[in-house]
Amino acid sequence: MGASGYAGGELVRFLSGHPQARITFMGARDSAGKTLAQVHPHLGSLDLGSRTLAPVDVEAVREAADVVFLALPNGTTSPLVPELLDSGMRVIDLAGDFRLPADRYPEWYGFDHPAPGWLDKAVYGLPELFAERLVGAQLIANPGCYPTPVILGISPLLAAGLIEAAPVRVDGKTGLSGAGRAANESTLFTSTEESIRPYRVPRHQHTPEMEHGIELATGTAIPVIFVPHLVPTVRGVLTTAYASLAPGVTTEQLTDALMASYHSEPFVRVIAAGGMVDSKRTRGTNTVELQAVADPRTGTAVVVGAVDNLIKGAAGQAVQNFNIANGFDQATSLPTLAVYP
Repeated sequence: MGASGYAGGELVRFLSGHPQARITFMGARDSAGKTLAQVHPHLGSLDLGSRTLAPVDVEAVREAADVVFLALPNGTTSPLVPELLDSGMRVIDLAGDFRLPADRYPEWYGFDHPAPGWLDKAVYGLPELFAERLVGAQLIANPGCYPTPVILGISPLLAAGLIEAAPVRVDGKTGLSGAGRAANESTLFTSTEESIRPYRVPRHQHTPEMEHGIELATGTAIPVIFVPHLVPTVRGVLTTAYASLAPGVTTEQLTDALMASYHSEPFVRVIAAGGMVDSKRTRGTNTVELQAVADPRTGTAVVVGAVDNLIKGAAGQAVQNFNIANGFDQATSLPTLAVYP
């Protein structure tokens, strides 16, 4: 559901070549009635290219599929999910509707959650930290693009005592595709070319998700101050987190902690001391780049992460979760090599 959006198109691209998946339903809202090729011309050569996108219909999906990916806007999936789950389907939700405790939705998303009973049953789908919980999970809350590198970067350092349990300040930058496909004056070329601007400060909905994810991973609650920025690129998210450094901790210790945590993970690339993260090296891949640097002069740990917001930040991570939940190799049908330059 949501096949007409940017993340939906990426889901179709990955799943169409997946050896253990068959796409049996593609739903859309405003684009219902159009073919896949009309909505996504770059997918027109697929066998699915001539298939018509259906309206978003729970009953039709229940009859057609075993697993459903919801690539719909925030606030639209929570009314649909209970009926899908009650029919025995596995649901992977790319929206933010099942990422937080119920009491946080009115403040951060602007609605009272219609299915609070399912929130405790949802598994937060950050595979590198919660893979064991994902096996067999019926409802998976796919993480947001900004929280993915922040939670992956901060959690091992906090768990190891290398940073203090103190507020973390996060600067984030995203390309225009992160705003979705719908027409919006703020994302027009004339508005964004040669422009870098913050937005939703300090009320971005990924703020509590970062806090919640770090607490899930470490058992420690810390506040996050998050300022996102829109930059004139198409893809890519880069986050820079500033945490309080524990006394005497070095860059090498921070780097070693990240490498020890993710050495066996196929989609995490930890940058050695002296190197720098580059979002372009993650473009078109399900890879996240991470680095950590100690600044003893200010007592600060600088933790930087980069992802392709449509892949590791959305559709690719959803397919990674699908693979783990179903017992497949987590890397099936997912790219790790970037298009460069």
